[in-house]
Amino acid sequence: MYNRGAKQYQQVNVTSEVLDADPHRLIQLLLEAALTRMSQAKGAIERKDYEEKASLLGRVDAIIESLQGSLDHDAGGDVSRNLESLYDYMTRRLVTATAQNDTRIIDEVMGLMLQVKEGWDGIREEYLKSLGSAGNTAPGSGAENAGRLSSHISA
Repeated sequence: MYNRGAKQYQQVNVTSEVLDADPHRLIQLLLEAALTRMSQAKGAIERKDYEEKASLLGRVDAIIESLQGSLDHDAGGDVSRNLESLYDYMTRRLVTATAQNDTRIIDEVMGLMLQVKEGWDGIREEYLKSLGSAGNTAPGSGAENAGRLSSHISA
């Protein structure tokens, strides 16, 4: 009974945070969710709960697809193309980790994802300043992608 109530509360909390988030924060939430799911998948492998591992890594794959789909290659240039390649590499490595039940590969992908997250976190202030001068609904601010990104965050 408690677990069900706690999960429902967590889902409401995540949903609320997503609804209140700006596009930059949505990407942060996706990155955080991917890292959390990978950590949970490692625990599932250690417990030999392979069904749970597959489910969790499937969620990570969906998150990575969302991150790839949010890239703007016109505005992002080389950075966007490099992220596209990195996300593709992460996906391929996670397929291998799933097939081999290898937590070391998951650690590798987590390290790469953490580097992306740290970079993204580092530009937060710059993003917020740009909103102050351009307004929250400026074309290209990413607000049009908010619904698409939030659909892949799950507790």
